[in-house]
Amino acid sequence: MKKKTLKKLLKFVYIGIVFILSATGYFFFGMLDVPDSLYETQSMPAGEKEGFYVEQWCKPSFGRREYVLWDRTRVDCLSSDYAIEFDFAKKWAESVGQSLYYAKLTDKTPAVVLILTSKADMKYVKRVERLEQGIKIFLIKAY
Repeated sequence: MKKKTLKKLLKFVYIGIVFILSATGYFFFGMLDVPDSLYETQSMPAGEKEGFYVEQWCKPSFGRREYVLWDRTRVDCLSSDYAIEFDFAKKWAESVGQSLYYAKLTDKTPAVVLILTSKADMKYVKRVERLEQGIKIFLIKAY
């Protein structure tokens, strides 16, 4: 009788573990799926350097490219509303720091344009979201 009870208990534990792993895996991979409707997203060719994307995205009608500040730092794109830093998604933290700094010096809203090279790069977008610092996020799909 004890053996039968132990088998049932082990089966119950096994099913519970499988359920938990499945649920958390779903949750983790679901975090990567951010609907495009949440962000202004543009598709552009893959394999280009950052400067190419800045040039294509920051048109003169929108803002000034490579705006030089008093301390000789450069804002990738300065618009009437935003101090925008461009970077590949994996360098999200660097882009956030720079945009916050440029926003402080220009009295604009901080913004980042994250260049996605694969769908998996959405995890970096989620990291910026979690900061809750009022940073506007734009995306470039380069894949």
